[in-house]
Amino acid sequence: MSLTPQAARRGALISTGLHEISDATAPRSAFGRALLGVANALRLTPNRLTLLGFAGVCVVAVLIVNRQWVIAGFLYVAFSLGDSLDGTLARAQGRTTRFGAFLDSTLDRLAEGVILGALGVTFAERAQQWIVAACFIALTASFLVSYTRARSEGLGIDTNKGGLMGRPERLVLTGGGIFMGSLGSVLAAVIVVLAALSLTTMVHRIWHIYRALQLEPASAINQGSTEP
Repeated sequence: MSLTPQAARRGALISTGLHEISDATAPRSAFGRALLGVANALRLTPNRLTLLGFAGVCVVAVLIVNRQWVIAGFLYVAFSLGDSLDGTLARAQGRTTRFGAFLDSTLDRLAEGVILGALGVTFAERAQQWIVAACFIALTASFLVSYTRARSEGLGIDTNKGGLMGRPERLVLTGGGIFMGSLGSVLAAVIVVLAALSLTTMVHRIWHIYRALQLEPASAINQGSTEP
């Protein structure tokens, strides 16, 4: 028995309770579909997931200042993983928007600032000024790692994603350091490594942009000479 066009269309849609999405935009993996089901049950939208992740990071910052290292480490990884799925959720629900992408990237940078700021406070209370300086360097370098990628994309270079310390690597390293915060100078060493590798990644991406622009015509280089 053949299906009518309307019935065929309904068969190609998945109901989420919020709205229906096509198979083309639905997650392919079981994990992705489970995420969509949980988001539907909690009435979560991608922007709400982004805001929830940032709120969780702020809670982690309070735990860090109070030196609750183990639970802070666990929660930091959990909330960071949840926040990293907002793009997947947006595509699955068909809710991708330019403002959502802007909000996500903005709060990602702010979340890094909150966590490294909280770590800086704990080291300042211990009078470890050189580690406070390392926190500041790590924060500045992490911002510039993200900025250089965004700016290069504005110049038409979409391959500037290299280096040792992208955001996922920073999350893993920082989360591990927080979890081991009570183990002597382990956290301090992690911050120093984070700062050094973030600086290295920043320089790598600047060099990548320089090399890419050398291959561009002069007119293409001139159009990107002004500040955003």
